[in-house]
Amino acid sequence: MSKRKADNTRRNFIKNSALALGGFYILPRHVIGGKGYTAPSDKLQIAGIGAGGKGESDLYEFYKTGKVDVAFLCDVDDRQCAKSWERYPKAKRYKDYREMLEKEHKYFDACNVSTPDHMHAVQAMAAMQLGKHVYVQKPMAHDIYEARIMTKAAHDYNVVTQMGNQGASGNGVRMLQDWHAAGLIGDIHTIYCYTDRPVWPQGVNRPVSSTPSPIPSGLDFDLWLGTAPKKDYFEGILPFNWRGWWDYGTGALGDMACHIMAPAFAVAGLGYPIAAECSVATRYTAPWQKLNAPDSGPMGSHIILTFQGKNGKPNVKLHWMDGGIQPERPAELGPNEMMGDGGNGVIFEGTKGKMMAGTYGINPQLLPTNLTNTTSVPQTVDRVKGGDAGHYAAWVEACIAGAGSKEAKALSSNFDIAGPLTESVLMGNLAIRSYDITATDKEGKTTYPGRNIQLLWDGPNMKITNFDAANQFVKRTYREGWSLGV
Repeated sequence: MSKRKADNTRRNFIKNSALALGGFYILPRHVIGGKGYTAPSDKLQIAGIGAGGKGESDLYEFYKTGKVDVAFLCDVDDRQCAKSWERYPKAKRYKDYREMLEKEHKYFDACNVSTPDHMHAVQAMAAMQLGKHVYVQKPMAHDIYEARIMTKAAHDYNVVTQMGNQGASGNGVRMLQDWHAAGLIGDIHTIYCYTDRPVWPQGVNRPVSSTPSPIPSGLDFDLWLGTAPKKDYFEGILPFNWRGWWDYGTGALGDMACHIMAPAFAVAGLGYPIAAECSVATRYTAPWQKLNAPDSGPMGSHIILTFQGKNGKPNVKLHWMDGGIQPERPAELGPNEMMGDGGNGVIFEGTKGKMMAGTYGINPQLLPTNLTNTTSVPQTVDRVKGGDAGHYAAWVEACIAGAGSKEAKALSSNFDIAGPLTESVLMGNLAIRSYDITATDKEGKTTYPGRNIQLLWDGPNMKITNFDAANQFVKRTYREGWSLGV
């Protein structure tokens, strides 16, 4: 049997098993027997796809609620998982998440997906297709198409979802919303989001040799590659620097924009952008790439996303700046006062005033800052119990209550919220990557038609309408044998 046929057979088996056995995994007590009924387990049974690094810390946040059993652990790299192996000795271990889902789906309720960006979608989709609730690290997807499909799947499979941008549950974001709802800054027309990332630094510590490195013991590199193109292992890609390479990561935008742009979406009610433009700094190539096809994100970039104004109001311009680039200091901010949290922040400019915050929306302030402690407005948005630290517990409670519950609808970053945010983040990367598309003019000279233009975006149809070559970055091609199952 060919590998492709075997993979298809496995996927069909999983789907059929889900239909046949979907009612046998552990359910919340109120679903099974109503009030007062004691279910087989009164705790949410979780499987962790990604058990080291961020996966380890995410699982521990769920475990600390006292309402979770970590029943299964899956990771392709034994070197990263020692703490999880020790903390959850009863958890059964796997390297291939597909095998875990196939064999164990009857015995858990929910999945945490904390893996490199290029695997988020296929892993979360496989879990959702089995009726499992999912918590997925940011960004929830690697490309725009994946984010759209995942958002739809949450409804199709009736599951509880949350993206791992915990600041979305913080009190700071809600304070910004209250100020805006009170009309303190008027209609928002410009938003600046900025970060000192990348800190890896992006591309600089790229592999310096075209000679592959030996694959470390305990790492299944082929499984780690997953949907990405088949390539050799180079020392330095793991455990963190994969973020800077397009095959695996989503650069500084993917690393920080879900945290820093989330307040902008919550406050201004942004949806899909209608246009994108950018300027970028140095890009680097990997040993396996041609010089005119950078495989790494830039050292710095400035993205401008335009969002359609609502109810006849002007369009909103959102500026994203990374690599340490920052916007001009607001005139209302004192010369020695900190802007944002120093290296990162978000600034809102409205027709009546301005406000700002740091990463995750922390330390929200009206400008000038002396207004912050002297201004009182009605609370318009419910607070999450525990603030940003309650982001994890809120998802656990929603999973126990079930999809469609008030707990699930109140989540700060369910896929209905996280999907459009992630798509906008990834639109920034589409603009960056379009910058290096080449063409040849009549004289045989290389040109760059994606530069110095504004990309026009048809959000409902996921298409750039004025530069078709950019659409190659809307949906990537998976390596043979990998699929979203749709």
